Amino acid sequence: MRITLLGAGHIGLTIARLLADHGDYEVTVVDRSAPALARLTGPRIQTRVADTAQAADLMDALRGQDAVINALPYQLATLAATAARDAGCHYFDLTEDVAATRTIQDLARGARTAFMPQCGLAPGFIGIVAHHLAQRFDALHEVKMRVGALPAFPTNALKYNLTWSVDGLINEYCHPCEAIRDGQNIEVLALEGLEHFSLDGTEYEAFNTSGGLGTLCTTLAGRVQTLDYKSVRYPGHRDLMKLLLEELQLNKDTETLKAILRKSIPSTMQDVVLVFVTVSGLRDGCLVQEVFARKIFADRSETAPLSAIQITTAAGICAAVDLFREGKLPQRGFIRQEQVALPDFLANRFGRAYRQSRQVESIG
Repeated sequence: MRITLLGAGHIGLTIARLLADHGDYEVTVVDRSAPALARLTGPRIQTRVADTAQAADLMDALRGQDAVINALPYQLATLAATAARDAGCHYFDLTEDVAATRTIQDLARGARTAFMPQCGLAPGFIGIVAHHLAQRFDALHEVKMRVGALPAFPTNALKYNLTWSVDGLINEYCHPCEAIRDGQNIEVLALEGLEHFSLDGTEYEAFNTSGGLGTLCTTLAGRVQTLDYKSVRYPGHRDLMKLLLEELQLNKDTETLKAILRKSIPSTMQDVVLVFVTVSGLRDGCLVQEVFARKIFADRSETAPLSAIQITTAAGICAAVDLFREGKLPQRGFIRQEQVALPDFLANRFGRAYRQSRQVESIG
């Protein structure tokens, strides 16, 4: 399968290497940065310098390819998806942006190719898990989805290190969040809905952030009373972000905030990803709750270290592409994450990254 991968950042590099390590894919990585592309070598990897923000350059890169994987910033998702449609390529991406996903869904109507956005961790794997658990109930009461990509050793006041895209981080902190309350689809404010909990002996907080639900609000509409998604952080993070975004009004000047974070908050490869979902409802007339909880740790290999967010995000989109190639997903139109069967995902050669994580036995 001939794949064009847009973006040679940390996630893009990991995706390229995963796919190229297996004989079923020939990968061409496209980025505007020649130094970034120079980090990629391998018999099944080609590279191409192009301006990924220009439609003409994207079209040139996509002609003759079977599929495109978009690992660019969320602002370019609509442009890349449009180019994929025009070039006749199947389309996969990692976007958490709600507006971009809705536009891609419109592009997919009547298309002869497949469009599958939101193939990462959240949205992505978290929705696959939630939908799998929900199918086991006769009547759904509550679905709670919580995900955290956290530094293993926080030392600053924010108790946070940069583990993924700053653009994506600020985007999810600034936009309204979809949810279901009392059976009704609603929007709630980002950074609200603060809750505290302990998981595996560590204290955390969680609060509303945008995009993590993917398309579940549509899929479960009329079937569930309560559905929400929250990001997990260490206690105190939310209050400081509210100070920056709301009281100092940096939500009106996000470029300045991004510059501050990039300058002042170190990135780290030593991180941990938390994934947990709780679903409650009726089964055989009894009120039942089921929990899925995982911790995924960074790979500390001295020769080829990978952060936990690299592992989980790249595994998510590579598994989606692999399942699509195997015919286990629809072959045209818009594909929702919840159309992926969790057993198929965890059995997949890329999805096994989640099985090799440590299962958390209890949540308090």
